[in-house]
Amino acid sequence: MNTGWRLAFVGLAWPLGAALQLQERSLQAPGAYVLMGVIGALAIAVALRWPRGWFAAVLGLALLAFALTGGRASMRQGELLGAALEGRDVRITGVVASLPQRGVSGQRFQFDVEQAMLDDQGVALPPRISVGWYQGFQGEAAPSELQRELRAGQRWQFTVRVRRPHGLLNPHGFDLELQSFEQGVGASASVREALPPLLIERAAAHPVERWRQRVRDAIDAQVSDARAAGVLAALAVGDQSAIDRDDWDLFRRTGIAHLVSISGLHVTMFAWCAGAIVGRLWRRSVRAMLWLPAPTAALWGGVVAAAGYAVLSGWGVPAQRTVWMLATVAALRSAGLRWPWPLVLLAAASVVTLLDPWALQQPGFWLSFAAVGLLMVSSPTAHGREAADPLTPVLRLCRVIGEGLRTQLIATIGLAPLTLVFFQQISLVGFAANLIAIPLVTLVITPLALLGTLVPVLWTVGAWCVAMLVGLLGWLAQAPVAVWSVGVAPWWAQLSALLGAALLVMPLPWRVRLSALPLVLPLLLPPRDLPGPGQFELVAADVGQGTAVIVRTRSHVLLYDSGPRYSPESDAGQRVLLPLLRARGDERIDRLVLSHRDTDHIGGAPALLAQWPVGDLLSSLEPQHPLLLEAQQRAVSAPRCEAGQRWEWDGVRFEVLHPAPEVYESAPKPNTLSCVLRVQGVGMSALLTGDIERDQEIRLLREHPDALRADVLLAPHHGSKTSSSAAFLDVVHPHVAVFQAGHHNRYGHPADEVLERYRERGIERVDSPHCGAWVWRSDAPAASGRCTRESNHRYWHWRDPGAP
Repeated sequence: MNTGWRLAFVGLAWPLGAALQLQERSLQAPGAYVLMGVIGALAIAVALRWPRGWFAAVLGLALLAFALTGGRASMRQGELLGAALEGRDVRITGVVASLPQRGVSGQRFQFDVEQAMLDDQGVALPPRISVGWYQGFQGEAAPSELQRELRAGQRWQFTVRVRRPHGLLNPHGFDLELQSFEQGVGASASVREALPPLLIERAAAHPVERWRQRVRDAIDAQVSDARAAGVLAALAVGDQSAIDRDDWDLFRRTGIAHLVSISGLHVTMFAWCAGAIVGRLWRRSVRAMLWLPAPTAALWGGVVAAAGYAVLSGWGVPAQRTVWMLATVAALRSAGLRWPWPLVLLAAASVVTLLDPWALQQPGFWLSFAAVGLLMVSSPTAHGREAADPLTPVLRLCRVIGEGLRTQLIATIGLAPLTLVFFQQISLVGFAANLIAIPLVTLVITPLALLGTLVPVLWTVGAWCVAMLVGLLGWLAQAPVAVWSVGVAPWWAQLSALLGAALLVMPLPWRVRLSALPLVLPLLLPPRDLPGPGQFELVAADVGQGTAVIVRTRSHVLLYDSGPRYSPESDAGQRVLLPLLRARGDERIDRLVLSHRDTDHIGGAPALLAQWPVGDLLSSLEPQHPLLLEAQQRAVSAPRCEAGQRWEWDGVRFEVLHPAPEVYESAPKPNTLSCVLRVQGVGMSALLTGDIERDQEIRLLREHPDALRADVLLAPHHGSKTSSSAAFLDVVHPHVAVFQAGHHNRYGHPADEVLERYRERGIERVDSPHCGAWVWRSDAPAASGRCTRESNHRYWHWRDPGAP
């Protein structure tokens, strides 16, 4: 085996060792990691003394990476909030460590804890926590004077309720607990204003964050257009929360979301410009060139400038990765090493995973390295085919434009499979949008955003450019098929497509490139594991305090309720259900059933109606409800749900059991109108009950005693004390009951006395905080349902302190 291959295996060893450690479901004892580290170090020592010991070096580096990552994880896990403080109100003193992320209903920020008191006794909290300070769910209340005073770098005293980080966990969904673990956030907290917060010092620490805060405030004061101000703040100081949700949707739909956050592209462009300036200035001094060659000075000048830009923009994870990549390349060149590009990438990946091993779990890591690798492998210079003939200025300009088009085409084609793997969608107008946005954002808007810190009027010019860009993107987004979505493909299809994309962009004969097209097809048309005739699949999504259940037959999809509205800017439809439907390959919702009008059941419906094809809407909503009016505008039929309605899809029978028509005339509150739906497959059934209470349960027992038996029961009213009567449970007699409720919700759902009734009857209980999304196929026993939190569990995920 030649030296190049040996170096490649050695370069792969560290990322591979770290990646293997990230698969651990629970951490080992610290002594085990120490032992592995010692063995790894000994193996490396043997490799250094033995000329043919490259295999020992590979094994040693992998073991050392596994041990170091595990040891760091053990230290971070030791900093998590203790179980004794879970849900307690603690008085804390410390410093606001990040730019507050503002929303309509409040703001969230990271907080460095200096002191914590519980009942006048000192207690130990994690050194850094995430704090939310809200003035009301719907945001009707104006921010208080104290809330308007909050700035980065200030020292405050708060009373907060603390909890260990716990997020929603759905198949292929965002992992909040991983993000918190990677950032070193050991607890989440919410401000309690029974004892008013106290501002102690305005400029206590974090001078960089204070500067970023001043810049953001200055942008808000200079630019009247809130949408443009948000984009400028994101580009100048990395405040992505300043961008409006609708704008984020537009940027994702047109494939330019990476351009309006501090990404590797911005940091690299900044390094390139700074390096060019340093090199030009360095060549003006003979003494400087004698001390250090101009190319080396330009190289490291660019790295230092990029690091400074990354720090001033918030030192986000994507910016950190890019800085470490640039520093690795600079170090290799300064050492006189001219490695092939794959070895350079492997070296950079090893450095990044050494500093942040959890980056391997983030799509941005793979997209960044893939983009650089594709450009390297497809470049003519990488294969010795660079043109050396002199060019006139006009031809040189044509070549620059041609190379720009070629680069964008390569990035679009080459990254498309990886984008589909991670996000299950790709913008079909992204190529055109990026041709406009890349030069406009990187060469005009971003420089204006940065130079505005010196000459604020430039922010006004930047705002005009942002408005022009948004207008152009809005026009592109109106294309009939602007976004293409596919379901999650099997691992072999993903690998095949990635190989095919690499071959398509490499400088190879076209016959070879075209032969790679079949390799991409399994990702574009992934095989689907659909229920058989007469069978159905049920997914109780993890939406927090609310209800959302997907029922899929062989060729139809029903969604029962749409989850809650979390805040004026966020709801379960946008955050959970749309990504989940996309990942599952469900191209439309044939029937959306909204059981009743409570916000925790219909909160996600507006996003679904706006962004996903819906066949019809079945609900108990009043005729003038805004959702029904919106459905009418979108030509979605919206009949009223009534007992006796029946239909059959693919051999699976659906029947509405409640409410009867006369109930609409006398219903005192929305819960009494909850649409109760029974789903009957071949041999197995499910009963979806909304928020019915004891009186509705009695009515069902009287009117439909023979139709209530079910293998799976969606627990009425999330397990409230007013529901799940003994008589009702005896008749339904389910094998499994699913409680969709929020973690530590304020209602106390499910109630202990209700859980005891289920326990007495031997009914298996599944709740969202412990289970995440629950997935069950009706061709298997109900007890075989799968909890996402269990099947996908890793050591950074929340686990019940009382669990074995």
